[in-house]
Amino acid sequence: MERLRAFGRFWYDFVIGDDWRIAVGVVAALAITYAVSTTSTSAWWVLPAAVAVVLPTSLWLATWRRR
Repeated sequence: MERLRAFGRFWYDFVIGDDWRIAVGVVAALAITYAVSTTSTSAWWVLPAAVAVVLPTSLWLATWRRR
């Protein structure tokens, strides 16, 4: 049972890491990419747009907390 807990802790730390907001942003971006790809619209732009939103937001929150 301890190995199973260690395995779960590893994956939680690997996926969530330091900021759960980034993980939520990545999952949301992948879901939106999938949703857009099922339509006739090109979906290549979703992930770069998500990075353009999630990365500055995460950096702003990290620097804002330190003040």
